[in-house]
Amino acid sequence: MNRTLPRLLMAPAVVTLFLWMIVPLLMSIYFSLVRYNLMQPGEKDFIGLANYEFFFTDPDFFASVSNTLLLLGSVIAITVVLGVGLALLVNEAFPGRGLVRVLLISPFFVMPTANALLWKHMMMNPVYGVLSQVAIFFGMTPVDWLTDLPLFSVIVMVAWQWLPFACLIFITSLQSLDRDQMEAAGMDGANVFQKFWFLTLPHLGRPIAVVVMIEMIFLMSVFAEIFTTTGGGPGNASTNVAFLIFKQALMNFDVGVASAGALFAVVLANIAAVFLIRMIGKNLD
Repeated sequence: MNRTLPRLLMAPAVVTLFLWMIVPLLMSIYFSLVRYNLMQPGEKDFIGLANYEFFFTDPDFFASVSNTLLLLGSVIAITVVLGVGLALLVNEAFPGRGLVRVLLISPFFVMPTANALLWKHMMMNPVYGVLSQVAIFFGMTPVDWLTDLPLFSVIVMVAWQWLPFACLIFITSLQSLDRDQMEAAGMDGANVFQKFWFLTLPHLGRPIAVVVMIEMIFLMSVFAEIFTTTGGGPGNASTNVAFLIFKQALMNFDVGVASAGALFAVVLANIAAVFLIRMIGKNLD
């Protein structure tokens, strides 16, 4: 009875969450196995794995996968390196430190679409953008970032928004760093680099692993920045897996192929999650 009552009380929430996850998954599996185009909604013939074949042979498929991996790796590397550096800077006491911390984490609360519009019009516009005005001031030719360097521009936008998250995690972790140990190392002759390499960095091992895992899971579905700024182009230069699925679903009206792509994205995310969970488990040991 002691075990039955808690289970009965938890059952509605567990069942609701299970249905919330399993129903869309089953619908995606069903649509991936039939020919379902929004232009011909009455036709739902079973075609087996033809949708998967069409998605994997799409000319943009390999480009989208490579762009997704490059976006993931670049953003994670930028946020971890700069996040650690900024956390170390604001961890020391100085006038206005509280205000600086608030300003550091504020970009994380900007909506992705607003973030993309901010960078597109205010920073990267080739005519009146801040970066163009800086280039003109130093006698250089302004760069049309979204045309000449589309994927790099998206990486900068996403990294700017996720940097505060990493910085906040690292600042919190540095608060628990043993100050006595740092002072003892200084008395033993350790310089700043040695303190960072042998004391601070190992202490940040777990937070870094957590930041990498969370960012990789969420960055797999980056869409708003690409849709708002580059539209996946020029060509497929900035198309990732999420945007490729969007193109199949709402531009080609092919729900079947889009469902096949969505299941591929789920498998890819789960592979990344299993790898990261194992990595974090080793780090925690």
